[in-house]
Amino acid sequence: MRANKGRDTSPERRLRSLLYARGLRYRVGTRPLQGLRRTADIVFPAARISVFVDGCYWHGCSDHYRPARVNGQFWREKIDGNRKRDQQTNQLLSDAGWSVIRIWEHEDLAEAADRVELAVRARVSRPVHRT
Repeated sequence: MRANKGRDTSPERRLRSLLYARGLRYRVGTRPLQGLRRTADIVFPAARISVFVDGCYWHGCSDHYRPARVNGQFWREKIDGNRKRDQQTNQLLSDAGWSVIRIWEHEDLAEAADRVELAVRARVSRPVHRT
């Protein structure tokens, strides 16, 4: 499990490539909010959009997650904790005026890039009220 990458996974790199080709510029692996110890995979600070590319195993995808056979209790608690943290992150960012886009690693990345691009262009074209 230690060999699994925490960032710069293949889906993340492919999504970033698609977004860059569309003329979008972003920050990689950064915290959207300074006081929040959560790192988003892709951040659009001007649009206040955070993108998370979630792995099916680590974030408990309902379609692809399969429980571990060894240390099942430990891994069930770990994945449940990850899900709760994801929900909390979504809420904290939303409360601070950010939009959160979550993309599963198995999703069509061209479609995901469409969603991200639409959201970024919509938020950049209108003024953002900061609190």
